[in-house]
Amino acid sequence: MTNKYIAIEGVIGVGKTTLARLLQPRYDAAILLEVVEDNPFLSKFYQDRERYAFQTQIFFLLSRYHQQYQAVPAALRRGNLISDYTFAKDELFAWLNLKDDELAMYGRVHAALGEKIPRPDLIVYLRADHDVLMRRIALRDRPFERDMDPGYIREVSAAYDAWLSRLNDMPVLTIDTNDLDYLSRPADMERIIHLIADGVANAAPQPAGPVDSRLQTLQQGRLAAFQQFHRELDSLKGFEGDLFFNYLLLMEEIGELSTDLVRVWTESKRRLVDGRGPAETLEEAIEMNRPDLRNDLADLLAFILKLANYTGIDLEQAYMEKMRLNLGRTWPAERGAAEPAGHEG
Repeated sequence: MTNKYIAIEGVIGVGKTTLARLLQPRYDAAILLEVVEDNPFLSKFYQDRERYAFQTQIFFLLSRYHQQYQAVPAALRRGNLISDYTFAKDELFAWLNLKDDELAMYGRVHAALGEKIPRPDLIVYLRADHDVLMRRIALRDRPFERDMDPGYIREVSAAYDAWLSRLNDMPVLTIDTNDLDYLSRPADMERIIHLIADGVANAAPQPAGPVDSRLQTLQQGRLAAFQQFHRELDSLKGFEGDLFFNYLLLMEEIGELSTDLVRVWTESKRRLVDGRGPAETLEEAIEMNRPDLRNDLADLLAFILKLANYTGIDLEQAYMEKMRLNLGRTWPAERGAAEPAGHEG
């Protein structure tokens, strides 16, 4: 049975985290909870939305990305996963709070990062009327929510309805929670359990979409075909060919790969016990981290291909020419010897 990823969504105060915690033991699942309180701009945002919107939104975007990029794939390799938010919903708040150049810049970053985040098998959308939401927010009495404008909650609620009505690449189960108290009434919780079970069972496979038809290009197994795939993907997704922005994303991926390799090195050294050799422990450490290494190396290749496109370089031809030069060179047998004229990198 394939491990399931269920994400709970809804307006501030609707009860997402409470439901996620209650579902966790039912599905014997890992749980991923959104970190809200750590945003240093949030309380100021609720006091002055226009002034602090961009800082608040970018902090949330990067925080959610870094949390989900590692945690979601790792959790799904072990079992089921319940989360109290989706990465995709981040753009909903950007639409509400950002304008013009800030929204355009945000959109480019969100699109680039969102490609790397696994999608839920089911989104459970909890709805509630405005007065119910305001009552629940008041009851939990979070300090940074005390100055919240009730009108903002109305805007968020309307934005959620609009966003999820247009969402056609992820299955959505909508549950009206106005009269439900799944924390105190077991019957209400059982009702939700049955609704979610039916939702997971009936969730149609995510549509392949036009991108998948272009994967035939990749099956040619040539770098030129890979570059063509990324040209078509950029056009389909509306990605801008921003050379320096994609360079920054490449640097971020190098950082991710560096983290993976440090983890491999640390784990291999930790296992050097009971007379075991370094080759054996290194292979074990690589095996433990191979899924992350695989993903990060693939991302690195993707950004290198994109940079080649944006600079008008046929990467396959350039690689072949460079390797022909390298075949005619000799390199020192020992590290630290004098470098030959030119170098491989």
